Amino acid sequence: MKNTYRMLFPALLLVSSLAQAENWSKFRGPTGQGLSAEKNLPAEWSTTKNVAWKVDVAGEGWSSPVVVDGRVYLTAAVTPTGGTGKDRSLRTLCLDVKTGKTLWNVEVFSQTDAATDRIHGKNSHASPTPIVDGNNIYVHFGTQGTARLTLDGKIGWKTKELVYAPQHGNGGSPVLVDGVLVICCDGRDVQYIAGIDSKTGKLRWKKDRPDVPGGKKFAFATPLAITVGGKQQVICPGTDVVSSVEPATGKEIWRVLYSGFSVIPCPIFVNGLVYISTSYGTPSVIAIRPDGKGDVTETHVVWQAKRGAPHTPSLLAIGDEIYYVSDRGVATCSDAKTGEIHWQERVGGNYSASPVFADGKIYLQSEQGKTTVLRPGKAYEVLALNDLEERTLASYAVSDSSLFIRTARKLYRIKK
Repeated sequence: MKNTYRMLFPALLLVSSLAQAENWSKFRGPTGQGLSAEKNLPAEWSTTKNVAWKVDVAGEGWSSPVVVDGRVYLTAAVTPTGGTGKDRSLRTLCLDVKTGKTLWNVEVFSQTDAATDRIHGKNSHASPTPIVDGNNIYVHFGTQGTARLTLDGKIGWKTKELVYAPQHGNGGSPVLVDGVLVICCDGRDVQYIAGIDSKTGKLRWKKDRPDVPGGKKFAFATPLAITVGGKQQVICPGTDVVSSVEPATGKEIWRVLYSGFSVIPCPIFVNGLVYISTSYGTPSVIAIRPDGKGDVTETHVVWQAKRGAPHTPSLLAIGDEIYYVSDRGVATCSDAKTGEIHWQERVGGNYSASPVFADGKIYLQSEQGKTTVLRPGKAYEVLALNDLEERTLASYAVSDSSLFIRTARKLYRIKK
Protein backbone atom coordinates (compact mmCIF):
# COMPACT_ATOMS: atom_id res chain seq x y z
CA MET A 1 0.00 0.00 0.00
CA LYS A 2 2.82 2.48 0.85
CA ASN A 3 4.40 1.95 -2.55
CA THR A 4 1.05 2.46 -4.23
CA TYR A 5 0.43 5.83 -2.63
CA ARG A 6 3.99 7.06 -3.32
CA MET A 7 3.25 6.66 -7.01
CA LEU A 8 0.01 8.64 -6.95
CA PHE A 9 0.38 11.57 -9.28
CA PRO A 10 2.64 14.10 -7.52
CA ALA A 11 1.46 16.79 -9.94
CA LEU A 12 -2.04 16.51 -8.51
CA LEU A 13 -0.72 16.81 -4.97
CA LEU A 14 1.17 19.96 -5.98
CA VAL A 15 -2.00 21.48 -7.43
CA SER A 16 -3.81 20.69 -4.19
CA SER A 17 -1.14 22.36 -2.07
CA LEU A 18 -1.19 25.54 -4.14
CA ALA A 19 -4.95 26.04 -4.11
CA GLN A 20 -7.60 25.96 -1.45
CA ALA A 21 -9.83 23.72 -3.56
CA GLU A 22 -9.02 21.59 -6.56
CA ASN A 23 -10.93 22.50 -9.70
CA TRP A 24 -12.87 19.66 -11.34
CA SER A 25 -13.20 21.27 -14.74
CA LYS A 26 -14.28 18.46 -17.08
CA PHE A 27 -15.56 14.89 -17.23
CA ARG A 28 -13.57 12.75 -14.76
CA GLY A 29 -11.67 15.73 -13.37
CA PRO A 30 -8.27 17.40 -13.93
CA THR A 31 -6.63 14.41 -15.62
CA GLY A 32 -9.81 13.13 -17.28
CA GLN A 33 -9.22 9.84 -15.42
CA GLY A 34 -11.30 10.07 -12.23
CA LEU A 35 -8.45 11.11 -9.89
CA SER A 36 -8.59 13.80 -7.24
CA ALA A 37 -6.02 15.20 -4.80
CA GLU A 38 -8.72 16.46 -2.41
CA LYS A 39 -8.51 15.39 1.24
CA ASN A 40 -10.88 15.03 4.19
CA LEU A 41 -13.68 13.53 2.12
CA PRO A 42 -16.50 11.60 3.78
CA ALA A 43 -16.78 7.83 3.44
CA GLU A 44 -20.34 7.74 4.76
CA TRP A 45 -23.52 9.68 3.94
CA SER A 46 -27.26 9.41 3.43
CA THR A 47 -29.97 11.78 2.21
CA THR A 48 -29.37 13.75 5.43
CA LYS A 49 -26.02 12.68 6.90
CA ASN A 50 -22.93 14.62 5.76
CA VAL A 51 -25.06 16.67 3.36
CA ALA A 52 -23.84 20.28 3.11
CA TRP A 53 -26.77 21.00 0.82
CA LYS A 54 -29.07 19.39 -1.71
CA VAL A 55 -31.05 21.27 -4.32
CA ASP A 56 -33.65 20.35 -6.91
CA VAL A 57 -32.48 20.47 -10.53
CA ALA A 58 -35.20 21.16 -13.07
CA GLY A 59 -35.54 18.91 -16.09
CA GLU A 60 -33.38 15.92 -16.87
CA GLY A 61 -29.71 15.34 -17.52
CA TRP A 62 -26.98 12.81 -16.88
CA SER A 63 -24.10 15.18 -17.55
CA SER A 64 -21.72 15.27 -14.61
CA PRO A 65 -21.30 18.50 -12.64
CA VAL A 66 -18.04 20.41 -12.96
CA VAL A 67 -16.72 22.62 -10.15
CA VAL A 68 -14.40 25.58 -10.74
CA ASP A 69 -13.48 28.50 -8.46
CA GLY A 70 -16.46 28.20 -6.15
CA ARG A 71 -19.06 27.52 -8.81
CA VAL A 72 -20.81 24.37 -10.02
CA TYR A 73 -21.78 24.09 -13.70
CA LEU A 74 -24.06 21.52 -15.27
CA THR A 75 -26.48 21.08 -18.16
CA ALA A 76 -30.12 20.03 -18.24
CA ALA A 77 -32.95 19.42 -20.70
CA VAL A 78 -36.15 21.11 -19.50
CA THR A 79 -39.65 20.90 -20.94
CA PRO A 80 -40.47 24.56 -21.64
CA THR A 81 -43.59 26.25 -20.35
CA GLY A 82 -46.35 25.42 -22.79
CA GLY A 83 -44.16 22.86 -24.52
CA THR A 84 -45.63 19.64 -25.78
CA GLY A 85 -44.34 16.22 -26.73
CA LYS A 86 -40.56 16.14 -26.86
CA ASP A 87 -39.87 19.90 -26.88
CA ARG A 88 -36.84 20.63 -24.73
CA SER A 89 -34.98 23.71 -23.59
CA LEU A 90 -31.30 22.71 -23.49
CA ARG A 91 -29.81 24.75 -20.68
CA THR A 92 -26.61 25.49 -18.77
CA LEU A 93 -26.81 26.19 -15.03
CA CYS A 94 -24.39 27.77 -12.58
CA LEU A 95 -24.70 27.21 -8.81
CA ASP A 96 -22.81 28.59 -5.82
CA VAL A 97 -20.60 25.95 -4.17
CA LYS A 98 -21.19 27.23 -0.63
CA THR A 99 -24.98 27.41 -0.73
CA GLY A 100 -26.23 25.49 -3.78
CA LYS A 101 -28.08 28.64 -4.88
CA THR A 102 -28.59 29.00 -8.65
CA LEU A 103 -26.59 32.00 -9.89
CA TRP A 104 -27.76 31.77 -13.49
CA ASN A 105 -29.72 29.45 -15.77
CA VAL A 106 -29.45 30.03 -19.52
CA GLU A 107 -31.09 28.39 -22.53
CA VAL A 108 -28.41 27.45 -25.07
CA PHE A 109 -30.50 25.57 -27.63
CA SER A 110 -34.20 25.03 -28.18
CA GLN A 111 -34.95 21.46 -29.21
CA THR A 112 -38.30 20.98 -30.93
CA ASP A 113 -40.38 17.84 -30.96
CA ALA A 114 -39.76 17.32 -34.68
CA ALA A 115 -35.98 17.62 -34.29
CA THR A 116 -35.68 15.48 -31.17
CA ASP A 117 -33.69 12.27 -31.39
CA ARG A 118 -35.05 9.12 -29.79
CA ILE A 119 -32.95 8.30 -26.74
CA HIS A 120 -32.16 5.17 -24.78
CA GLY A 121 -33.91 4.68 -21.44
CA LYS A 122 -30.56 5.22 -19.67
CA ASN A 123 -29.76 8.37 -21.64
CA SER A 124 -30.91 11.98 -21.45
CA HIS A 125 -30.97 14.98 -23.78
CA ALA A 126 -28.18 16.52 -21.68
CA SER A 127 -25.61 13.78 -21.11
CA PRO A 128 -22.23 15.24 -22.22
CA THR A 129 -20.34 16.98 -19.42
CA PRO A 130 -19.29 20.66 -19.77
CA ILE A 131 -15.68 21.86 -19.88
CA VAL A 132 -14.53 25.00 -18.05
CA ASP A 133 -11.32 26.61 -19.27
CA GLY A 134 -10.15 30.09 -18.35
CA ASN A 135 -13.10 32.47 -18.70
CA ASN A 136 -15.27 30.13 -20.74
CA ILE A 137 -17.50 27.10 -20.41
CA TYR A 138 -18.05 24.76 -23.36
CA VAL A 139 -21.24 22.70 -23.58
CA HIS A 140 -22.16 19.97 -26.03
CA PHE A 141 -25.57 18.46 -26.76
CA GLY A 142 -24.61 16.01 -29.51
CA THR A 143 -26.19 16.83 -32.86
CA GLN A 144 -28.37 19.45 -31.17
CA GLY A 145 -25.35 21.72 -30.95
CA THR A 146 -22.15 22.84 -29.26
CA ALA A 147 -21.57 26.25 -27.65
CA ARG A 148 -19.20 28.47 -25.71
CA LEU A 149 -20.45 30.64 -22.85
CA THR A 150 -18.73 33.05 -20.51
CA LEU A 151 -18.66 32.16 -16.84
CA ASP A 152 -21.48 34.70 -16.39
CA GLY A 153 -23.70 32.78 -18.80
CA LYS A 154 -23.37 34.92 -21.93
CA ILE A 155 -23.25 32.93 -25.16
CA GLY A 156 -20.10 33.49 -27.20
CA TRP A 157 -20.81 31.18 -30.12
CA LYS A 158 -23.05 28.31 -31.10
CA THR A 159 -22.74 25.71 -33.84
CA LYS A 160 -24.80 22.84 -35.21
CA GLU A 161 -22.25 21.80 -37.80
CA LEU A 162 -21.72 18.28 -36.43
CA VAL A 163 -24.35 16.26 -38.28
CA TYR A 164 -24.96 12.53 -38.00
CA ALA A 165 -27.82 10.18 -37.05
CA PRO A 166 -27.43 9.31 -33.35
CA GLN A 167 -28.69 5.88 -32.40
CA HIS A 168 -29.67 6.61 -28.78
CA GLY A 169 -29.19 10.37 -28.43
CA ASN A 170 -26.12 12.32 -27.33
CA GLY A 171 -23.48 10.77 -25.10
CA GLY A 172 -19.73 11.38 -25.18
CA SER A 173 -18.19 14.59 -23.88
CA PRO A 174 -15.63 16.67 -25.80
CA VAL A 175 -12.02 17.15 -24.75
CA LEU A 176 -10.24 20.51 -25.11
CA VAL A 177 -6.65 20.42 -26.39
CA ASP A 178 -4.67 23.51 -27.41
CA GLY A 179 -7.72 25.49 -28.47
CA VAL A 180 -9.46 22.57 -30.20
CA LEU A 181 -12.56 20.78 -28.96
CA VAL A 182 -12.12 17.17 -30.10
CA ILE A 183 -15.42 15.30 -30.37
CA CYS A 184 -16.23 11.72 -31.36
CA CYS A 185 -19.25 11.73 -33.70
CA ASP A 186 -20.30 8.12 -34.20
CA GLY A 187 -23.79 7.77 -35.60
CA ARG A 188 -25.57 4.85 -37.15
CA ASP A 189 -25.02 6.43 -40.59
CA VAL A 190 -21.60 8.11 -40.49
CA GLN A 191 -18.69 7.99 -38.05
CA TYR A 192 -16.02 10.66 -37.75
CA ILE A 193 -13.88 12.64 -35.31
CA ALA A 194 -14.16 16.43 -35.39
CA GLY A 195 -12.08 19.35 -34.17
CA ILE A 196 -13.87 22.63 -33.40
CA ASP A 197 -11.92 25.87 -32.89
CA SER A 198 -12.64 26.89 -29.30
CA LYS A 199 -12.34 30.63 -30.08
CA THR A 200 -14.61 30.81 -33.11
CA GLY A 201 -16.78 27.69 -33.03
CA LYS A 202 -15.74 26.92 -36.61
CA LEU A 203 -14.98 23.38 -37.73
CA ARG A 204 -11.20 23.15 -37.95
CA TRP A 205 -11.04 19.54 -39.17
CA LYS A 206 -13.16 16.44 -39.68
CA LYS A 207 -11.73 12.95 -40.16
CA ASP A 208 -13.77 9.90 -41.08
CA ARG A 209 -13.34 6.77 -39.01
CA PRO A 210 -11.45 3.92 -40.69
CA ASP A 211 -13.71 1.72 -42.78
CA VAL A 212 -13.73 -1.46 -40.73
CA PRO A 213 -16.06 -4.43 -41.23
CA GLY A 214 -18.99 -4.87 -38.86
CA GLY A 215 -22.67 -4.17 -38.39
CA LYS A 216 -23.51 -1.62 -35.68
CA LYS A 217 -21.37 1.50 -36.04
CA PHE A 218 -22.64 3.90 -33.37
CA ALA A 219 -20.65 4.82 -30.24
CA PHE A 220 -20.58 7.42 -27.44
CA ALA A 221 -17.01 7.62 -26.18
CA THR A 222 -15.24 10.59 -24.59
CA PRO A 223 -11.68 11.09 -25.94
CA LEU A 224 -8.58 11.39 -23.75
CA ALA A 225 -5.65 13.72 -24.48
CA ILE A 226 -2.20 12.34 -23.60
CA THR A 227 1.44 13.21 -24.27
CA VAL A 228 3.81 10.60 -25.71
CA GLY A 229 7.42 11.40 -26.59
CA GLY A 230 6.76 15.10 -26.01
CA LYS A 231 3.89 15.20 -28.51
CA GLN A 232 0.18 15.34 -27.80
CA GLN A 233 -2.28 12.82 -29.14
CA VAL A 234 -5.98 12.27 -28.53
CA ILE A 235 -7.28 8.74 -27.96
CA CYS A 236 -10.68 8.32 -29.63
CA PRO A 237 -12.47 4.97 -29.15
CA GLY A 238 -15.25 3.96 -31.52
CA THR A 239 -16.98 0.87 -32.80
CA ASP A 240 -14.41 -1.81 -33.69
CA VAL A 241 -11.49 0.63 -33.56
CA VAL A 242 -9.62 3.03 -31.30
CA SER A 243 -7.69 5.76 -33.11
CA SER A 244 -5.07 8.18 -31.87
CA VAL A 245 -5.12 11.52 -33.68
CA GLU A 246 -3.18 14.77 -33.72
CA PRO A 247 -5.31 17.44 -32.00
CA ALA A 248 -4.28 20.25 -34.36
CA THR A 249 -5.10 18.42 -37.60
CA GLY A 250 -7.01 15.23 -36.84
CA LYS A 251 -4.37 13.19 -38.66
CA GLU A 252 -4.37 9.60 -37.44
CA ILE A 253 -1.23 8.50 -35.61
CA TRP A 254 -2.11 4.87 -34.84
CA ARG A 255 -5.09 2.57 -34.56
CA VAL A 256 -6.01 -0.74 -32.93
CA LEU A 257 -8.84 -2.90 -34.26
CA TYR A 258 -11.10 -4.99 -32.02
CA SER A 259 -14.67 -6.28 -31.85
CA GLY A 260 -17.02 -3.98 -29.94
CA PHE A 261 -19.81 -1.48 -30.61
CA SER A 262 -21.69 1.29 -28.75
CA VAL A 263 -18.37 2.09 -27.05
CA ILE A 264 -18.86 4.40 -24.05
CA PRO A 265 -15.94 4.29 -21.53
CA CYS A 266 -13.29 7.01 -21.63
CA PRO A 267 -9.70 5.69 -22.00
CA ILE A 268 -7.10 6.01 -19.26
CA PHE A 269 -3.31 6.38 -19.55
CA VAL A 270 -0.83 5.25 -16.89
CA ASN A 271 2.61 3.63 -16.72
CA GLY A 272 3.10 4.29 -20.43
CA LEU A 273 0.01 2.32 -21.51
CA VAL A 274 -3.44 3.30 -22.79
CA TYR A 275 -6.33 1.22 -21.45
CA ILE A 276 -9.74 0.99 -23.12
CA SER A 277 -12.89 -1.08 -22.83
CA THR A 278 -14.55 -2.31 -26.02
CA SER A 279 -18.08 -2.03 -24.57
CA TYR A 280 -20.93 -3.97 -26.20
CA GLY A 281 -20.75 -7.39 -27.71
CA THR A 282 -18.32 -9.22 -25.48
CA PRO A 283 -16.47 -6.45 -23.66
CA SER A 284 -12.72 -6.57 -23.22
CA VAL A 285 -10.20 -4.42 -21.41
CA ILE A 286 -7.22 -3.80 -23.69
CA ALA A 287 -3.81 -2.35 -22.78
CA ILE A 288 -1.99 -0.63 -25.66
CA ARG A 289 1.46 0.93 -26.09
CA PRO A 290 0.73 4.35 -27.69
CA ASP A 291 4.07 4.85 -29.44
CA GLY A 292 3.25 3.19 -32.75
CA LYS A 293 2.34 4.33 -36.26
CA GLY A 294 -0.50 3.09 -38.44
CA ASP A 295 -2.32 -0.16 -37.68
CA VAL A 296 -0.61 -1.53 -34.56
CA THR A 297 -3.18 -4.19 -33.68
CA GLU A 298 -0.66 -7.01 -33.98
CA THR A 299 2.31 -5.23 -32.43
CA HIS A 300 1.24 -2.88 -29.62
CA VAL A 301 -1.51 -4.66 -27.70
CA VAL A 302 0.18 -5.65 -24.41
CA TRP A 303 -2.67 -7.61 -22.84
CA GLN A 304 -6.38 -8.19 -23.11
CA ALA A 305 -8.91 -9.35 -20.48
CA LYS A 306 -12.61 -10.16 -20.77
CA ARG A 307 -13.70 -11.15 -17.24
CA GLY A 308 -15.75 -8.37 -15.68
CA ALA A 309 -15.03 -5.77 -18.39
CA PRO A 310 -17.49 -2.85 -18.37
CA HIS A 311 -19.85 -1.73 -21.13
CA THR A 312 -20.37 1.76 -19.69
CA PRO A 313 -18.20 2.85 -16.69
CA SER A 314 -14.66 3.99 -17.44
CA LEU A 315 -11.59 2.38 -15.90
CA LEU A 316 -9.55 3.67 -12.96
CA ALA A 317 -5.80 3.38 -12.40
CA ILE A 318 -4.11 3.71 -8.99
CA GLY A 319 -0.39 3.01 -8.90
CA ASP A 320 0.23 -0.44 -10.40
CA GLU A 321 -3.42 -1.55 -10.30
CA ILE A 322 -6.37 -1.11 -12.63
CA TYR A 323 -9.90 -1.04 -11.17
CA TYR A 324 -13.18 -1.37 -13.02
CA VAL A 325 -16.79 -2.28 -12.38
CA SER A 326 -19.06 -4.02 -14.87
CA ASP A 327 -22.52 -2.73 -15.68
CA ARG A 328 -23.93 -5.64 -13.67
CA GLY A 329 -21.97 -4.84 -10.53
CA VAL A 330 -18.83 -6.97 -10.58
CA ALA A 331 -15.77 -5.03 -9.41
CA THR A 332 -12.26 -6.05 -10.47
CA CYS A 333 -8.73 -5.16 -9.45
CA SER A 334 -5.98 -6.28 -11.82
CA ASP A 335 -2.28 -5.72 -12.38
CA ALA A 336 -1.84 -2.77 -14.76
CA LYS A 337 1.23 -4.27 -16.45
CA THR A 338 -0.03 -7.81 -17.02
CA GLY A 339 -3.81 -7.82 -16.60
CA GLU A 340 -3.56 -10.52 -13.93
CA ILE A 341 -6.62 -10.30 -11.67
CA HIS A 342 -5.93 -9.70 -7.97
CA TRP A 343 -9.57 -9.89 -6.92
CA GLN A 344 -13.04 -9.85 -8.39
CA GLU A 345 -16.13 -9.30 -6.25
CA ARG A 346 -19.83 -8.66 -6.76
CA VAL A 347 -20.71 -5.28 -5.24
CA GLY A 348 -24.37 -5.37 -6.30
CA GLY A 349 -26.55 -3.09 -8.39
CA ASN A 350 -26.07 -1.82 -11.93
CA TYR A 351 -23.45 0.70 -12.99
CA SER A 352 -23.11 3.53 -15.51
CA ALA A 353 -21.14 6.17 -13.58
CA SER A 354 -17.36 5.97 -13.77
CA PRO A 355 -15.42 5.26 -10.55
CA VAL A 356 -13.52 7.99 -8.72
CA PHE A 357 -10.42 7.84 -6.51
CA ALA A 358 -9.95 10.51 -3.86
CA ASP A 359 -8.56 10.77 -0.31
CA GLY A 360 -7.39 7.14 -0.33
CA LYS A 361 -10.82 5.80 -1.29
CA ILE A 362 -12.48 4.39 -4.39
CA TYR A 363 -16.10 5.44 -4.92
CA LEU A 364 -18.40 3.21 -7.02
CA GLN A 365 -21.79 4.83 -7.72
CA SER A 366 -24.62 2.51 -8.78
CA GLU A 367 -27.61 3.41 -10.94
CA GLN A 368 -29.82 2.78 -7.91
CA GLY A 369 -28.19 5.65 -5.98
CA LYS A 370 -26.02 3.42 -3.80
CA THR A 371 -22.31 3.97 -3.36
CA THR A 372 -19.76 1.32 -2.40
CA VAL A 373 -16.59 2.83 -0.93
CA LEU A 374 -13.48 0.65 -1.24
CA ARG A 375 -9.93 0.81 0.03
CA PRO A 376 -7.54 0.41 -2.93
CA GLY A 377 -5.18 -2.54 -2.83
CA LYS A 378 -4.65 -6.17 -3.78
CA ALA A 379 -7.16 -7.28 -1.14
CA TYR A 380 -10.87 -6.47 -1.41
CA GLU A 381 -12.00 -4.19 1.44
CA VAL A 382 -15.30 -2.33 1.72
CA LEU A 383 -15.13 0.83 3.84
CA ALA A 384 -18.76 1.96 3.62
CA LEU A 385 -22.10 1.56 1.85
CA ASN A 386 -24.27 4.64 1.22
CA ASP A 387 -27.70 5.25 -0.29
CA LEU A 388 -29.24 8.43 -1.75
CA GLU A 389 -32.44 6.52 -2.54
CA GLU A 390 -32.72 7.89 -6.07
CA ARG A 391 -31.58 6.86 -9.51
CA THR A 392 -28.25 8.25 -10.67
CA LEU A 393 -26.12 7.60 -13.75
CA ALA A 394 -23.87 10.67 -13.55
CA SER A 395 -20.25 10.48 -12.43
CA TYR A 396 -18.99 12.48 -9.44
CA ALA A 397 -17.25 15.81 -9.26
CA VAL A 398 -14.76 16.29 -6.40
CA SER A 399 -13.72 19.68 -5.03
CA ASP A 400 -13.45 21.64 -1.78
CA SER A 401 -13.36 18.49 0.39
CA SER A 402 -16.71 17.52 -1.08
CA LEU A 403 -18.36 15.09 -3.44
CA PHE A 404 -20.91 16.54 -5.86
CA ILE A 405 -23.44 13.89 -6.82
CA ARG A 406 -26.25 14.32 -9.34
CA THR A 407 -29.34 12.16 -8.96
CA ALA A 408 -32.41 12.09 -11.18
CA ARG A 409 -33.87 15.24 -9.59
CA LYS A 410 -31.26 16.66 -7.22
CA LEU A 411 -27.69 17.78 -6.87
CA TYR A 412 -25.97 16.94 -3.57
CA ARG A 413 -22.89 18.41 -1.97
CA ILE A 414 -21.57 15.68 0.34
CA LYS A 415 -19.16 16.99 2.97
CA LYS A 416 -18.08 16.11 6.51
